[in-house]
Amino acid sequence: MATMFEPSLSTSAMRPLFSSADAPSMADSLPNINFGFDDLRERMARFTDRFDEFIAKGRKRVLEERNQFRINVAELQEDQRMKAKDIEIVAQKSSQHAVALSAQASETAEMESAIATISHQRDTRAQHRDRLHSEIASYNKQIAQRKAAQAQYAKELEEHSKLNIPELDFWETYLGLRIEGAGQVDRLKFVFSHVDERDWEREGWFELDTERRDYRVVTSRPKLEDSEIEACVDRLNESRDLGPFLRGMREVFVRAMK
Repeated sequence: MATMFEPSLSTSAMRPLFSSADAPSMADSLPNINFGFDDLRERMARFTDRFDEFIAKGRKRVLEERNQFRINVAELQEDQRMKAKDIEIVAQKSSQHAVALSAQASETAEMESAIATISHQRDTRAQHRDRLHSEIASYNKQIAQRKAAQAQYAKELEEHSKLNIPELDFWETYLGLRIEGAGQVDRLKFVFSHVDERDWEREGWFELDTERRDYRVVTSRPKLEDSEIEACVDRLNESRDLGPFLRGMREVFVRAMK
């Protein structure tokens, strides 16, 4: 049979021995334990100070790093802007250099063309100069030959004039012949007077060209017949004797004035 719980016993057993006010409490009967709350509080306060200092330093470092990052970004942007500007300047200079090279190439081509033209002109002028030198040498040779021939002819005329001086004096004195210069080299003017029976002062004249080996009458006053002049000149060129030629020309003037 089970034992029944008796409240009277239980309560009586747990009831304090002293019921008066002076009886000791249960808390007084507990052991005295020191938990060190003051030391813990001080340690927590020091930890809080170090933590706040760490947070402040971290925040300052983060701010400094952020500011430095912004500065670095601004510097990078400025460098990028400067490099872009430098690239633009280099591109402009490259374009200008390309234009200058093109202009230089064009000028070079023009100069080469001008040089080629000048070289061709120089070669042409050199050929022309050589041809002129050859012609001048030929002309000088001809002139020398002509001078020699004229000297020989002058010598012959001088010798012949020595023989004709008495006859010329006779014609000039008694036949009214006068010899003048015609204003040109190798040309003589022969003037006859007393050839017109109606007017003894009237004169007739002609010009004789002695430049070539064969003489020729270039003009006369009054106008004479060409056939008669040619006959007299032909005899002169064959005989080289001036006396018969002058007598024949005087007779032609006398017939022309009748």
